[in-house]
Amino acid sequence: MRNIEKLQPGDSVDHFFLIHRATQGVTAQGKDYMTLFLQDKSGEIEAKVWTVTKQDMEVLKPETIIRAKGDVINYRGRKQMKVNQFKLAEAADNLSAKDFIDGAPLTPDEIKEQIDYFLLDIENSKLQRITRHLLKKYNNEFFVYPAASSIHHNFASGLSYHVLTMLQIAKSLCDIYPLLNRSLLYSGIILHDIGKVKELSGPVATSYTVEGNLLGHISLASEEVAQTAAELGIDGEEVMLLQHMILSHHGKLEYGSPKLPMLKEAEILCYIDNIDARMNMFSKAFKKTGKGQFTEKIFALEHRQFYNPESLD
Repeated sequence: MRNIEKLQPGDSVDHFFLIHRATQGVTAQGKDYMTLFLQDKSGEIEAKVWTVTKQDMEVLKPETIIRAKGDVINYRGRKQMKVNQFKLAEAADNLSAKDFIDGAPLTPDEIKEQIDYFLLDIENSKLQRITRHLLKKYNNEFFVYPAASSIHHNFASGLSYHVLTMLQIAKSLCDIYPLLNRSLLYSGIILHDIGKVKELSGPVATSYTVEGNLLGHISLASEEVAQTAAELGIDGEEVMLLQHMILSHHGKLEYGSPKLPMLKEAEILCYIDNIDARMNMFSKAFKKTGKGQFTEKIFALEHRQFYNPESLD
């Protein structure tokens, strides 16, 4: 189902959606309302249910499939849906959550096969053992989890697909700049977001776990590396370097990195991560944007709008 990407302000809606997130609020007049983030395979749209009962608030939960009728409006540069009516999907509708969840352009097995080739190029034995151990430990989660709940690569297998495309960028950079240590950069890329298998709840109606909210994926990943090194009896500078790659990969303290990059590979990892995340955000935004139009304001790109040229294919 790919209806959301086609919706435009002024459209009337009568479709099935999966509730990704749901929050409750109270208007200035003291009336209950709900904000739903509805999704299908093409994306997500914010929806307002301005008239709700206590019973409605009990059933409008994440992972619930609903048929919603309403209208699409332009609210402060973003598409928003006003829900006039809704009903829960029934067994006769023959729908499941997977019908509404987008996935990577490659299957988990295809992604794994390609990442395995990059593992062969991690020549440092300590880095390779740690990396292989953690990939094996979290094999089931790593290849099906998204990379985020909403911002980038927020689809099934998004985490591993993000890693694969980052590795492809890294290969080109290492070929151009042999000063970079390929083993450290590759292992850092593969493990930089491994903490998300604990930070996130999974590919369906993705949310943040208690552990994710309290500790975050950066500290979780660094701890996993330290524990793995201890279990395997690995010591030496490589463990510390790999932890630094993880701890600094957001690039700035205000972006959540406990440390600023202090290795050339850490600096490059930060840029590769940023490039790939931004390209995915562009991809999502332009799927919903016609030629000669501007995208919605993209929160993670400094609330900027981007133009989709009419003359370029």
